[in-house]
Amino acid sequence: MLSEGRGGARHCAVWGSPIRHSLSPVLHRAAYAALGLRNWTYDRREVDAGAFPDALVGLDGSWRGLSLTMPLKEAAVTAASVVDATARDTGSANTLVATPAGWHAYNTDIHGIEVALLVAGCFDTTEALVIGSGATARSAVAALAASGTRRVTFMVRGRPRQETVAQAERAGLVVRTVPFGDWPRVDVVISTVPPDAVTGLDAFPDTARDESPRTVLDVVYGHGPTPLQRRARAQGWTLATGTDMLLHQAAAQVALMTGRPAPLDAMASALAAFVDPEWGTPLGTTS
Repeated sequence: MLSEGRGGARHCAVWGSPIRHSLSPVLHRAAYAALGLRNWTYDRREVDAGAFPDALVGLDGSWRGLSLTMPLKEAAVTAASVVDATARDTGSANTLVATPAGWHAYNTDIHGIEVALLVAGCFDTTEALVIGSGATARSAVAALAASGTRRVTFMVRGRPRQETVAQAERAGLVVRTVPFGDWPRVDVVISTVPPDAVTGLDAFPDTARDESPRTVLDVVYGHGPTPLQRRARAQGWTLATGTDMLLHQAAAQVALMTGRPAPLDAMASALAAFVDPEWGTPLGTTS
């Protein structure tokens, strides 16, 4: 069990593998500066699923929170003493917060996806396509269900993960599956897989005859626009950005870890220095 860790420094970090590309330190450090939390630190650490249990046990009472990226989002749920309802429903947690009772797991990815879509002007998501069916795909499903989506199609190789289909069906969504390259007509596409895993883009539909806008969100941000983003823009789709998702899920994390309202404007200003204004994608990595 973690102690309260009263006095001295407070430590937080983002863990995952790979992790060098992460812009989470930019956001959290900007928040600490704006909040006047001079004794708070936030770093990144390369941790894979095998190393995660020992790494977590090795933290002392000065640690206040962890941001988790792939492949640790499912392991975080298992490791937590208390699991928030949304993290339990999705089987995915991107946030661990230290409490006297142990680690409390949350899923702020759902909030990040919801806001990223709204920022892009995506309000009507009756039909959606989710590329992938892992932990982040379940967060996408939760966000879509909350926005009123009624039908979701999973684009996967083989079959989608059973727990992801079950979650979508619990939310009342009609589910179907298509292979890569078989692009249905939908309101929104959310990709949760590595950019080079998306194939069959030559057949990606255009929006020339559509009366309402169509939106693409590629949540796996990296270096520059992804092939999916480039193709979607060429076909007239609106782009929601993974960095908008990152900003808003991080703001929710800051509030959970510090107990203070997140300074969203300060965080957005810090992120802007590292983001291509044309594409909303990272310009590169930072320390």
